Amino acid sequence: MRSYAIFSRRPFRPALLNTLTSGYNFTQFAKDVVSGSTVGIVALPLAMAFAIASGCSPEKGLFTAIVAGFIISAIGGSRFQIGGPTGAFVVIVAGIIARHGYEGLVVATCMAGVILLVMGFCGLGRLLKFIPYPVTTGFTTGIALLIFTTQVKDLLGLELSEIPASFIPKVATLAQASPTAHLDSIAVAGATLATIFLTRKFFPRFPSHIAGILAASAVTMIFGLNVATIGTRFGGIPAELPSFALPSNLPDLAVTMFPDAITIALLAAIESLLSAVVADGMTGERHHSSTELIGQGVANIASSLFGGIPATGAIARTATNIRAGAFSPVSGMVHAIVLALFVKFFAPIASAIPLASLAGVLTYVAWDMSELPKFIHILRAPKSDAAVMVSTFLLTVLIDLTVGVQFGVVLAALLLVGRISDATQFQNWERTKAAPVTHTPSLNSEIEVYEINGPFFFGCADRFSQTFSLMRKPPRVIIFRMRHVHTIDATALHAIELVLLQMQQLNVHVMFSGVDPSIQKQMIRFGLLSFISNDDISHSFGTAWKKAHELAEEQTASPVSNPAVA
Repeated sequence: MRSYAIFSRRPFRPALLNTLTSGYNFTQFAKDVVSGSTVGIVALPLAMAFAIASGCSPEKGLFTAIVAGFIISAIGGSRFQIGGPTGAFVVIVAGIIARHGYEGLVVATCMAGVILLVMGFCGLGRLLKFIPYPVTTGFTTGIALLIFTTQVKDLLGLELSEIPASFIPKVATLAQASPTAHLDSIAVAGATLATIFLTRKFFPRFPSHIAGILAASAVTMIFGLNVATIGTRFGGIPAELPSFALPSNLPDLAVTMFPDAITIALLAAIESLLSAVVADGMTGERHHSSTELIGQGVANIASSLFGGIPATGAIARTATNIRAGAFSPVSGMVHAIVLALFVKFFAPIASAIPLASLAGVLTYVAWDMSELPKFIHILRAPKSDAAVMVSTFLLTVLIDLTVGVQFGVVLAALLLVGRISDATQFQNWERTKAAPVTHTPSLNSEIEVYEINGPFFFGCADRFSQTFSLMRKPPRVIIFRMRHVHTIDATALHAIELVLLQMQQLNVHVMFSGVDPSIQKQMIRFGLLSFISNDDISHSFGTAWKKAHELAEEQTASPVSNPAVA
């Protein structure tokens, strides 16, 4: 029986170390500088936009991309991963800040980093790959819809002082405020979206988000449009690099923020490993999941202590990094350095960026993130998978991301149990066909053979017990053929125990054949030898069949010995 180790022998194996020790030259470094600079330019508006959408000032997004982005590349397990703030965290971060302020977010992010470290050192990254595709599609599409609703205010220039956090009240509030839409903001957002679309179509190598913001900023200045900018709302971006600061009331907030920390850790793990898998698919490389989680953990701890927000692997930026010709994790480190240089020397330029333009950028990101074609495609899949996806989507939008993912995984697991249970069969051999040719052409009427095909576990244990609970005319000998049983759990062992007890009361001799050695050990440890002898467990059916005939003949010679049939 196959076993899967949770604890890895080498849980920490940075991709950077592997790259540098295998040979790294100036030509490869030049490729990393070009690709890192490119992805740094792409990350610039996104980092600010995600921070603003999360309820933070724009520099916190930049600090996250600088600190976390550098660490994720330096000690992570993926060769091409680009880390930083992502759209997946927008709704979660905004909710935490609304309830507990930025200091609460710092504590939750720091604790999430510790959780990620534990997950990495325990090798739990392997288990996250078992999250079903309909679940990831459902919560990703749900997050995309939530991001879009957070951008409608700036996208349309609505006059709103406060927006509810819950989805339905938020939509109702935005609908009521729609008459206050500002044409200048709509024009800026429209120019941004149109430029991004056209750039992607005709100039795919040029950073489309930068093109959109440049076009929107030009339209704003040329026509003198009256729209809010980073400068008017946040007072610009300070030309300061991240500095270390511990939260003042860490002990008081630790217990309160623990559920939010779990949410952040779970999402960071899922998103980063999904991004790493995408990178592997594009390059043919293989990431080390445990090391990636360790890198994500250190990065989130550092980000929270240096004025940032939660970080994870960014799929779009990672893909951009690969397409730009990256060779190693050095590219991701260069991307962080480029952002640091921008903050230090060019921060005042960002003050003129219109918020409606950033809202347009995030709207396009939400559309990319929604994977609507995949969502529609899964609706054509088996109804159970479609139900899992739709349930995850609705719960993510209407209640909470964590609830959506948890419910989706549990529902998918229950459906899987049902499918495996249906696949496991208990077959009562026909008397005219069951006997092996090497022994006798017909089966003795006092012997019955039941073959168990498939995993024997809690999902089908009750069906096994029910098969024998109504037995009225038992045979003298029953053989359970288990050659196709490669896994068994305690519930199934208990079901066997109940059947053995019942057969003992009916004076029916029970034997097992084709038992895997590991399963035989489990049967013995469970105490089944209280009902049968060790000789009743045979590796071959032929041995069990011969012994069953001998027992049947003995009992036939003295019928009083079986009161159930006497």
